[in-house]
Amino acid sequence: MSEMRIDAITLEVMKNAFHTIAEEMGVTLIRTSLSTNIKDRMDCSTAIYTRDGQLVAQAEHVPLHLGLMPSVVEEVLKIYPADELQEGDAILINDPYISGSHLPDIFMISPVFYQGKLAALAANIAHHVDVGGQTPGSMSVKATEIFQEGLRLPAIRVRKAGVLDNEVIRLLSSNVRTGKEVIGDLYAQLAANNVAETRLKEMFEKYSFEHTEACMKEIIEYSDRRLRVAIKEVPSGVYEFEDYLEGDGINEDFIKVRAKVIIHDDEITVDFTGSSKQASGPVNSTHGVTSACVYYAVKSILDPDVPPNAGTYRSIKIIAPKGTIVNPNFPAAVSNANANTSQRITDAILGAMAKVLPERSMAACSGTMSGIAIGGFNAQTNEYFSYVETYGGGQGAVDGLDGMDGVHTNMTNTLNTPVEVIEQTFPILVKKYALVDSSSGAGKYRGGMGLTREMHFLEDGATITLMTDRQKLGPWGLLGGKEGKTSACTLITPEGEKVALSSKVTMEVPKDSTVIIETAGGGGYFGPLEREPELVLDDVIKGNITADEAANQYGVIIFDNKVDDVKTNEQRELLKTSL
Repeated sequence: MSEMRIDAITLEVMKNAFHTIAEEMGVTLIRTSLSTNIKDRMDCSTAIYTRDGQLVAQAEHVPLHLGLMPSVVEEVLKIYPADELQEGDAILINDPYISGSHLPDIFMISPVFYQGKLAALAANIAHHVDVGGQTPGSMSVKATEIFQEGLRLPAIRVRKAGVLDNEVIRLLSSNVRTGKEVIGDLYAQLAANNVAETRLKEMFEKYSFEHTEACMKEIIEYSDRRLRVAIKEVPSGVYEFEDYLEGDGINEDFIKVRAKVIIHDDEITVDFTGSSKQASGPVNSTHGVTSACVYYAVKSILDPDVPPNAGTYRSIKIIAPKGTIVNPNFPAAVSNANANTSQRITDAILGAMAKVLPERSMAACSGTMSGIAIGGFNAQTNEYFSYVETYGGGQGAVDGLDGMDGVHTNMTNTLNTPVEVIEQTFPILVKKYALVDSSSGAGKYRGGMGLTREMHFLEDGATITLMTDRQKLGPWGLLGGKEGKTSACTLITPEGEKVALSSKVTMEVPKDSTVIIETAGGGGYFGPLEREPELVLDDVIKGNITADEAANQYGVIIFDNKVDDVKTNEQRELLKTSL
């Protein structure tokens, strides 16, 4: 049979149809889950694949999952070849050395059969609030090997030929602190894949399996062609940048992430040779996470609208030496890489790309997902609890726009947990939730402001894990823009003593303690003396900066909520020299 031709209109219609299925899967997963981390924060992703494991369409949820979703199904098919799969199967996997993520991220993969033959695959990933290990949330910063981080699932069938395996369910429930939420979220993952199966079968009935499969393949080829065109528009050359993590939880030595971006014709290579050796603590980034960062950074700079699928990444090559922070040897601990190392890898790539495409680039964002996990025993409910969240920060400014305030950036795209939900669900009182004034990096376009949350503990024995960064090195500005303000973590004891905490901490806190997190601001773009005086005035009126900062950083004198004076060119030159 001759190869089926797909015209442009059909391609667009089918592309959106596949994307809509993935989005409906995501809505189902979110609306049927139990944990706040999924139903409120939406820390999950969904996707559909060809029958041989090529990513076709992915819902626009968490950028970190962009690079994980294309590879994990291919790896699972090596364990469960297509001829061993049965209709109604569902496979779980969370082993970072196979799936590429960390243990709380559990993937579920389901084959889709049509007329008795394997026709496609559906998959989703959900961040579970606990999978065992040393501490609630399963992300202790003191872990030194993967075995301490929780239960590893190296691809197991939780449903076989349509029958749920209750032995697997009991095994999972018995090895986590919050079994009700974990099992409830697994059922939600099953429901999401069931939706994909239903919708795909409807497409096969409507358009035929042969036509639908041909469209899947053509969409993948389209993304490949489109990204190659975008790469060819970039001047060939080698562009380098390096950035640093501030410790690994075991010690506070700086950890280097070095990225060399090589553009040659219609291919791009990102080489991490020169990055630090793998760390003792859990900030090691698996090859899957590192790949996700590369894919995100390249796609966002070169063509943000290209459909994310297997074809999008064919033209991208990655060199990540084994035994380094970006590709550790087993059994290195990895749980905190998602929150911090992924962001630093992205910063390094974006910093390198800014040297050739500054007009498309962004100053550094807050540089960390500012993760926190809190768990313990809730006397009121007589149950264990686990609260997991990542906090937004300042977005880096771009050419023509200020950075957004208090948002998730780069590799994370989750929502926040509403204060009311936290207080109703956990023994925690939220005393403050606000933006951090004066935290934005100054510039013609200023960086976004960080945010702060102040939490008071109502029960004894809660364990907290802080997974943050950028306490020492502020997010960098671009083309004369200034650094964003650094982050901070503070413990207030029941006696009122204030104790500064490191960026990465696992500790037990007594009842009536308070923890304050302040996330970093984003870097500025272009010199601050170029900012329009009226915009400076607006920032002062809103309380984003003080009048003194307006004068000292921007050369704008504010008096009585008006622009009283703009320093002369001579004065500005002197100020520029001092800055």
